[in-house]
Amino acid sequence: MFISAIESVSEFTRPIHTISRTYGGKQVTPGSATLFFVNENGCAVTCKHVAELLMSSDNINNQFFQFKKERQLLPADGKFKAQSKGLELKYRYNADSLVQVKNNFIDCIDTMSGFTSILHPTLDLAIIKFNDYNNTYYKGFARFIKDSSAIKPGKFLCRLGFPFPEFNNFRYNAATDDIEWSNEGIMHSPRFPIEGMVTRFLAENNQLYGIEMSTPGLRGQSGGPLFDDKGIVYGMQYSTKHLHLGFDIVDKEIQVNNAVKKISDYSFLHLGQCIHVDAIKAFLTEHSVKFYEE
Repeated sequence: MFISAIESVSEFTRPIHTISRTYGGKQVTPGSATLFFVNENGCAVTCKHVAELLMSSDNINNQFFQFKKERQLLPADGKFKAQSKGLELKYRYNADSLVQVKNNFIDCIDTMSGFTSILHPTLDLAIIKFNDYNNTYYKGFARFIKDSSAIKPGKFLCRLGFPFPEFNNFRYNAATDDIEWSNEGIMHSPRFPIEGMVTRFLAENNQLYGIEMSTPGLRGQSGGPLFDDKGIVYGMQYSTKHLHLGFDIVDKEIQVNNAVKKISDYSFLHLGQCIHVDAIKAFLTEHSVKFYEE
């Protein structure tokens, strides 16, 4: 049903790869998110929580750089451990503190001086504008549905994004105490579509802003498009909510491999939430960003 639509939408939907590290270890953790382009001018939309992480990365990295710089100036004597602890308190670092985040926009543009983010004041929505690029690596752009009255409960739609990151072209550099991208390993993660039925709409203060889906949006699909079987965009995936079903099982005895075991299970329904197409178009219009309708 969505075969040709997925191929079409894939032309302008791109992953954002992220690697991060906490203060307490040298383990590099990969993550991913999604954005999709709305015109030929290097403008895309994604979730505000994704854009905020991108924007905060430099501050996180610069702070850790300053911490390491100060730590290197400490004399290597009997007071080093205590002084290091004082430095950790100064920077409010503990084992779980995020100290490094690095991002990579995959197959978006050739080079750039940076990007500009415009954050929606209330919705989990943001515009990303790439600056000073020469060529784009995406093809085409989103075509938003012109008449949103076609969006009704019972309509089947699809979302596309990049959950389950498989890229591993990164490493921890012990010599520099740094995480870094490398030219070795897997550099891409496969796209992943998930279909669902429109169940309800989301509104606040009598203002419609979202679409609820019968299936979850997956981690890494945040910022990915919601579209129909023709590839027309109806919204953008931003979160998943979890409804307790009440079908709880507590200490139920079952037989597993010829042995009786007690199990407990608390069932939830996981529903994807998408920013409504009208909210996206209104935000783009407000900031004079060109987009297309069909």
